[in-house]
Amino acid sequence: MRLIEMAHEGDKEARDRLVTENMGLIWSIVRRFTGRGYDPEDLFQIGSIGLMKAIDKFDMSFEVKFSTYAVPMITGEIKRFLRDDGMIKVSRSIKEMGTRVKCVREALNFTLGREPTIEEIAGEIGASKEEVAASIEAGAEVESLYRTVNKNDENSILLIDKIEEENSAQEELLNRMVLRELLTELSDKDREIIVRRYYYNETQSQIATRLGISQVQVSRLEKKILKQMREKI
Repeated sequence: MRLIEMAHEGDKEARDRLVTENMGLIWSIVRRFTGRGYDPEDLFQIGSIGLMKAIDKFDMSFEVKFSTYAVPMITGEIKRFLRDDGMIKVSRSIKEMGTRVKCVREALNFTLGREPTIEEIAGEIGASKEEVAASIEAGAEVESLYRTVNKNDENSILLIDKIEEENSAQEELLNRMVLRELLTELSDKDREIIVRRYYYNETQSQIATRLGISQVQVSRLEKKILKQMREKI
């Protein structure tokens, strides 16, 4: 608990020690996902991100052990990676670069207290800015489809949840492809509403201010657009 408290106060050594001392926990979870065609080292790196998130978000008032809190965080991070990976095929070198960039990005975010620049990430891992940018972009589109959105609203949802779909993996992949196609068919205004609402996580009120219309109008337009997208599907 003292190490976590020190990490929350910005002590990098305490945070690194927590990560080191919990490597066994990460590996125990990684072993659950062996045999799925992924390098265990890659899954370990992804699990490490989940552990760092658990360290940063752990509430000292929780009446649970840190490991009890960390396990679902680590597991969730790996599951998100397995779920999102592979929708857009990229070279192995870019994939490996993306994993390194994600880890360094998390570490710099904690150390600097802000989102690091591409230049800072590139300098940390010894790669060019172009390589870092390519690795970030390679995973950005798929991730955005399943990111929690409308966090400022009463009910948080996923964009995919707004489009009726089958549960099978093949249907899920097809719907993602169809969704991308539907977005290109929308008018500029309709597409802006959907993109701002579900990709930029803006509230209806924020969109209304940008477009110079009322929040009620945005709500009606959103429902109309989603209905049209469902009908086309």
